[in-house]
Amino acid sequence: QVQVVESGGGLVQTGGSLRLSCAASRRIGSINVVGWYRQAPGKQRELVATITSGGSTNYADSVKGRFTISRDNAKNAVYLQMNSLKVEDTGVYYCNADSVGWGQSYWGQGTQVTVSS
Repeated sequence: QVQVVESGGGLVQTGGSLRLSCAASRRIGSINVVGWYRQAPGKQRELVATITSGGSTNYADSVKGRFTISRDNAKNAVYLQMNSLKVEDTGVYYCNADSVGWGQSYWGQGTQVTVSS
């Protein structure tokens, strides 16, 4: 069992910034892939960004150039820096941790991000 906990959500105006944090009960540097996903009201959960244990990153087209995913092994955390936020970025943001051999991936409880116009 792996515990994943997100933090850092909140209410921000259009154009503002937020940084989300994801902590895991396993050593972050050893987890194959950590990803951020979001779910807006009435919509399916969608991929926002991922980072591998080797440091490779991947972003949804809608956030490229505005969001940055990073990992701090010393603090055992993965971050999502969100800049130039738009109303359409509103949703619950979830962190997911997945590694080969686990048999399943693990989700956090989510953190709410609300961007007001």
